[in-house]
Amino acid sequence: MSEPTSAGPRLTERAVRTLVEQWYAVLDRHGDPEEAKRFLVDDGLELRFPEGVFRGHTGFAEWYAAVVHRFFDEEHTVLRVRAAVDGAVAVVRVNVNWQARVWEAPAADSRWLGFDADQTWTVVAGEDGRTPLIKTYTCNALEPMPGSAAL
Repeated sequence: MSEPTSAGPRLTERAVRTLVEQWYAVLDRHGDPEEAKRFLVDDGLELRFPEGVFRGHTGFAEWYAAVVHRFFDEEHTVLRVRAAVDGAVAVVRVNVNWQARVWEAPAADSRWLGFDADQTWTVVAGEDGRTPLIKTYTCNALEPMPGSAAL
């Protein structure tokens, strides 16, 4: 894909894919919430997960605190990223395999979870006009892998 010639804000497919990979790397290591927030707009942020809808950095922090205290040994494997880039905005379809473990007291053992997730993200250019930031994030579907426990 050729680069636009205008000096206005623009995203690239490569930058969007890098965002996707870096986002999941932070989630997998349960990085500091501030580190994860650098990938997100605040004004207009909407995250739609099976756990509910979360808005802005405050909503993100609520969701993130819940999931890092529930899931462990998380591993996201990006299967496919398809970005339709139009200047400063990209609509991105992400297919990712997510595997984790969960333990709920008083169970003697943890349970394995494995799902293929289909997601749609809206990504916008940050203040520098090139750095992609997540504006909307929707989990469209979670398909359990054989043998996975239920969420």
